[in-house]
Amino acid sequence: MSATPSLDATAINVPVTDQSARGSLHRKIGWQGAFWVASGVPALVLFSIGAIASTVGKPAWLAWMLSISFGFIQAFTYAEIAGMFPHKSGGASVYGAIAWVRYSKFIAPISVWCNWLAWTPVLAIGSGLAAGYILIASFPADAVINTWQITLFDLGFIKTGLALRINATFILGAAVLLGVFGIQHGGILRSSKVTMILGLAALIPLMLIGIVPILTGDVTAANFFPIAPLAYDDVGNVVNGVWDIEGWKLMAGGMFIAAWSTYAFETSVCYTREFRNPKTDTFKAIFYSGLLCIAVFTLVPIAFQADLGLGHLVTPAVLDAAGNVVTPAVYDGMLAPDIYSGMGVASVLAAMLGGGQQIGNIIVIMLVLALLLSIMTSMAGSSRTLYQGAVDGWLPKYLSHANEHGAPTRAMWTDLCFNLALLLMSDYVFVLAVSNVCYIIFNFLNLNSGWIHRLDRPNWVRPYKAPVILLVLGTILSFVNVALMGLGANIWGEGTLWSGVICASLILPVFLFRHYVQDKGIFPKAMVEDMHVGDEDGVKKRAGILPFIAIAVAILIVIGMQQL
Repeated sequence: MSATPSLDATAINVPVTDQSARGSLHRKIGWQGAFWVASGVPALVLFSIGAIASTVGKPAWLAWMLSISFGFIQAFTYAEIAGMFPHKSGGASVYGAIAWVRYSKFIAPISVWCNWLAWTPVLAIGSGLAAGYILIASFPADAVINTWQITLFDLGFIKTGLALRINATFILGAAVLLGVFGIQHGGILRSSKVTMILGLAALIPLMLIGIVPILTGDVTAANFFPIAPLAYDDVGNVVNGVWDIEGWKLMAGGMFIAAWSTYAFETSVCYTREFRNPKTDTFKAIFYSGLLCIAVFTLVPIAFQADLGLGHLVTPAVLDAAGNVVTPAVYDGMLAPDIYSGMGVASVLAAMLGGGQQIGNIIVIMLVLALLLSIMTSMAGSSRTLYQGAVDGWLPKYLSHANEHGAPTRAMWTDLCFNLALLLMSDYVFVLAVSNVCYIIFNFLNLNSGWIHRLDRPNWVRPYKAPVILLVLGTILSFVNVALMGLGANIWGEGTLWSGVICASLILPVFLFRHYVQDKGIFPKAMVEDMHVGDEDGVKKRAGILPFIAIAVAILIVIGMQQL
């Protein structure tokens, strides 16, 4: 940032000392508050641990370890660019968009939009899983409350078996969403206090689940080795696969879907505009959130796999005369159907700690609290992305409103309504995979924004400046991530990659409406100041065509991996 006093980051748009302005966010928390709001991220392991285990097989634990390692390296780039704009909320996508907008006003909003589309489904998936945990713990699996369903619309043309439906999971999940909305309506300070309480209650069982099996020695090497991809023989029995293209596709798919959880602690920089001391709090928030995530995303998958094992064939598939599958094969262990869907994960994790039915129910309740924590994290982060996107001129103006508590209520209502629609979906894993296509696009744009900012704003003050090696590694990983997406996205459904690309492209008509209809082709004043379009104060387009080359290479990588 320029040394010019008038352009000090804390003086742009809204002063640090402004605590009372209605319609803007308030500076009320330290890094600890953001840490507790982001502490819902470790609970995201519950969302896909079953799906990854039952799809990848024995290498699942390795996929989680590699993924959280990638996420931690990438976090240093996000910490740097967030510190450059402490007057903004909304997370890394907002800071990255400022780098890209000088090269293309149509690429920049994709960053903000994809960040929101990646984060907001946590509300629907988390509330759906929480509802499922409660129903399974309270009623037999074949009880009417668990089996009734009204199908509203068949989406089989997108993915086989996908539909919009109303059932008990939807009704209970909707109630959970409304409860979280009520808490967040009171602003970030109330949210951080509630998440601290939930965090202490919810993270304890996750850490116990990760540590106890290791301490007791309940780790069987046969459940992890040999590190071979999942495969089946002609009868349907589970066998060790080989590392051919099909094996690498499974590994890539596992790491692709794990990224949605393991990279997500970058949300801790989403509250820069609400830090009392953004210059020091920004890096601390993302660094300590990252350490917590390393522990959970390493230990819990290992313990989970150690307890369940890969699984065996229980009931062979039933085929018709033409050889088509009438009834799929049934497996136990990590390959069990309720493990893939996620609905049976809580019961398994509870059983790992022993103690009988009552203790098991307590553990399930604590895991439900963990899911509530992740929902609160998502609503807080995704609504602020919408809010700042509207303030900056990317999204419709109505989203740029905050109530007297500093909560972006219109953005929160938008989140809520959108996720009520997602909650109707019959396959949450598919929803997660599609949203993760958007997340990888956001991730690519923002990791590359780090070096673009270095070139265009070399003299800006950076409260935290990432070592060059970490900035380079983050850039390399941005291309690794798109390769994993190209190779592995469609193992979660043939339409996954294109569905995600289509969702990402929906920002274009939204942005065209905001920019050319509402704003008459002119960005808001505060955004113009951040863009420094006049090349003043040492800010200048120095990257040339390199940003476009980076995008072109990424597209070629995805196409090449798809051809494999």
